[in-house]
Amino acid sequence: MQAQQADDVAFLCDWLRRAAQAIEERRDVLSALDAAIGDGDHGANMARGFRAVAEKLRDPPADAASLFRLVGMTLIGSVGGASGPLYGTLFLDMGKAARGVPVLDAAAWHALLSAGVAGVAARGKAAAGDKTMLDALIPAAAALSGTDSVRKALARAADAARKGADATIPMVARKGRASYLGERSAGHMDPGAASSALLLSMLAETAA
Repeated sequence: MQAQQADDVAFLCDWLRRAAQAIEERRDVLSALDAAIGDGDHGANMARGFRAVAEKLRDPPADAASLFRLVGMTLIGSVGGASGPLYGTLFLDMGKAARGVPVLDAAAWHALLSAGVAGVAARGKAAAGDKTMLDALIPAAAALSGTDSVRKALARAADAARKGADATIPMVARKGRASYLGERSAGHMDPGAASSALLLSMLAETAA
């Protein structure tokens, strides 16, 4: 394993462990958001999925692409509902984009997250404004461009994701179970956008 790849894998493992802990701590908050407009189990599902991911990190792969694939497959196999395939696709497509990338610099993170976002959009047949996790992820991916500093890029992405999640509150859902509520879905933050913003917040915190 090249030294730079080892650094990136160690960084990614640190991020994913922090994310697992943060999701566990906010499990009830995420489920409460989901209870307002969905099944009420988003927090429990995500916590179960990232606990499984954290267990896999005890023996991580040697490169970032393989690690992203491992995370994606683990989430697909352990997160219930629509979130498993969607989050799984996010990491699987980030893994595809990471193949052959020598170092995860700011440009690489932009390419990786953009690829993951495109995969989620295709899987969910959703777009910006549908009141989904994409409303946090799309602005986050866009915010990663325009700087060579990884720390600054990830901080900007986390801020954009948080604002994107906040912006889902007045939206009327057009996808998923929340869409059945129509206008009554307005006034609540989308739980997928909230968990996406949390993941990116932990990513920025890890890089800080």
